[in-house]
Amino acid sequence: MAGDRVKACIMPDPATQAPAIKPQRAMRRDARARRDALLDAAALCFQQSGYLVPLEDIAEQAGVGRGTLYRNFRDREALALAIFGREIDRLAAVIDLEEPLGRTMAAVARSGSAASTLFARISSDMNLDEETMHDLKALGDRFVAVLQPVADRAHQRGELRPDYGAAELFLATRMAAALALKPGLDAEEQIANALDLLLRGLCAR
Repeated sequence: MAGDRVKACIMPDPATQAPAIKPQRAMRRDARARRDALLDAAALCFQQSGYLVPLEDIAEQAGVGRGTLYRNFRDREALALAIFGREIDRLAAVIDLEEPLGRTMAAVARSGSAASTLFARISSDMNLDEETMHDLKALGDRFVAVLQPVADRAHQRGELRPDYGAAELFLATRMAAALALKPGLDAEEQIANALDLLLRGLCAR
């Protein structure tokens, strides 16, 4: 009997606990959805209207109030950095270490071309102070870290020169993705051709 009472004390009754837990989980999902909506809206507004688009327009596009925007992002620099941070997470998701190096790099370059286009659109208007430059460098370091397993795997298979690593793959990806910015060119074909040339220099002989 005493054991039953102890068990009752340390094991919450699901019927009484569930209402307290479910709203918290729902709030987390809602908060994540609002944040993603703001990032989607910001990327669209930045691309269409430039970096100096009123933040109220971004909030309206996202279907939220201005207060919600400022609770998630302190300013437009924070919004832009969060957009690029999310793109790095998405790039990580397309990497398949079982694929050959060239195919992996092509997938990363294609996926990153939209972010490259957006950065080219807004970078000249960004407030590139010391803090923002530090944050941009941190994003670059994150991207290099994402590519590190790709470089390690390529070294194991003899696909990448031993004196080259993730930093060189990062540079090659940026160069190839930038070709999507050029009007009148088939981005897929240009990215493939650029990577073919770049990988000739990067690959082990």
